[in-house]
Amino acid sequence: MFRGGLTDSMPMNLLHRKLCASDKWADIVADDLPALLAGIDLGDDVLEIGPGFGATTRVLAAHVPRLTVIEIDDVLTRRLRTEFGERVHIVHGDGAAMPFPDGRFSAVVCFTMLHHVPSQRTQDRLFSEARRVLRPEGVFRGADSLPSLGFRLLHIGDTMNVLDPGTVPARLASAGFTTPSLEVTKDRVAFLAAAPGVRDGP
Repeated sequence: MFRGGLTDSMPMNLLHRKLCASDKWADIVADDLPALLAGIDLGDDVLEIGPGFGATTRVLAAHVPRLTVIEIDDVLTRRLRTEFGERVHIVHGDGAAMPFPDGRFSAVVCFTMLHHVPSQRTQDRLFSEARRVLRPEGVFRGADSLPSLGFRLLHIGDTMNVLDPGTVPARLASAGFTTPSLEVTKDRVAFLAAAPGVRDGP
């Protein structure tokens, strides 16, 4: 156990956890995330899946009217509740089996967490759950890292199940999203998809 209170049962090694909890990582996210959200209308009730140590949550909380996050790790959930108090609704739960009603949210987002989901089947369940809890025409915005030497070294001993960019649009479409689009760079894949509108059916 290290200073932050997390145990070795987490799918992240000690170096990785320290990086994700660091001010350096928070600064990187604060500089980078606004560009990922530029031009996207997230609406008035946003859900973030897998916020981890909360670097992305800090950015989102300052930019959306209402924010809910769901975090599977109970220790991180308590840490997030301590930091954000009543500003953000923090839920301890599984992004692949969420305790929210159908059509609740105007947008769902997830950032740099999908490679910690242990299988493609579970990732696909998460996609389907994101679709289920979205309102008609609500948006699903996500991004995740692509492997490099440094990325692989950082994830030694971690759960590391990276997305294959070539399969992401079809997987989102299978989950019920319309018009999935993809942006791929050397080190990242980002996607944007929408729930069908009222006239488009379920």
